[in-house]
Amino acid sequence: MNNQTSKEMFVQIQEKIEAKMEEFKISKLIGFYMSVLEHEWIIVVDADNSHDIERLCIEVGISSVSTIKIVPLNYYSDAIKKMKSM
Repeated sequence: MNNQTSKEMFVQIQEKIEAKMEEFKISKLIGFYMSVLEHEWIIVVDADNSHDIERLCIEVGISSVSTIKIVPLNYYSDAIKKMKSM
């Protein structure tokens, strides 16, 4: 919050993500959370491919100031269906 360059980047990041979603095949921005003190972002998106999420993070500048960890998730109900069918 005290660094002007970082502050400008933080203010613009959601707009940048939303502007690039179609280009990187991100179908939906579900949630966007941030811990300012920890410099940690949790962005929940609906996408077919984790590589597209990675490319989006690089393009919009998140990766220049933060470590990126992409965690593929499934709906709990889908996982249970798969387990029961095995």
